[in-house]
Amino acid sequence: MFNQPPAMPPISPAPTIAPSGASKLEPKAPGNSGLLKTVIIIFLVLFLIGALFLAYYFYNEYKLASSDVDGQVAAAVLDREKEITDKLEAEFAAREKTPYKTLTGPSDYGSVSFKFPKTWSVYVARDASNGGNYEAYLHPSEVPEVATGTIFALRLTITSDTFESVNSRYAYEVGKTVSSSAITVGSVNATRYDGKLPNSAQGSAVLFKVRDKTIVLQTDAEIYRDDFNQILETVTYNL
Repeated sequence: MFNQPPAMPPISPAPTIAPSGASKLEPKAPGNSGLLKTVIIIFLVLFLIGALFLAYYFYNEYKLASSDVDGQVAAAVLDREKEITDKLEAEFAAREKTPYKTLTGPSDYGSVSFKFPKTWSVYVARDASNGGNYEAYLHPSEVPEVATGTIFALRLTITSDTFESVNSRYAYEVGKTVSSSAITVGSVNATRYDGKLPNSAQGSAVLFKVRDKTIVLQTDAEIYRDDFNQILETVTYNL
């Protein structure tokens, strides 16, 4: 018999050699990703709340500004309408006063004359037919009762009292509730008083001489001052 060759020892697998430079894999350390996500979410929520607040604020401001502009426009329209209405009423009232009437005093008293609105009435309280003063009262529509404290659109007095004595009744209040100025009526010098005059609320009076008479024209209220000024421009007399 043939001898069997001896058995070969088992071949062990070659050891695995790691590539040079390679490092072993290590487990990941617990990170901060969860905390970061939470911070980001909180930031976004706060940003959204702030954005909503700003949007509401600016919207509210816009509404207020829009309302204010609308109110200003409405007020301007009302003011303009009132201005037009007042102008039309004033123009109508002015037309109603024309043509003007004429009042003339006694010829012996200088024939003092002036024009006044046709819508006014005249009451001659004293006509000087037997001497004394001449007194006439003029007022829109109807002349009220002549009494202390009654307001008239115009008073005309022609008196034999000296200019100095009549003037002193008005000059006494100058510097208190009355102001004075020098003007010309027709061709004669006159003194004008404005303010709280005798028997007036807040009026104007003009005093001047014609011959030996003293003439007083007076309005008792500011609302008649424009008419009063216009009447003064029409005054005539015989010197």
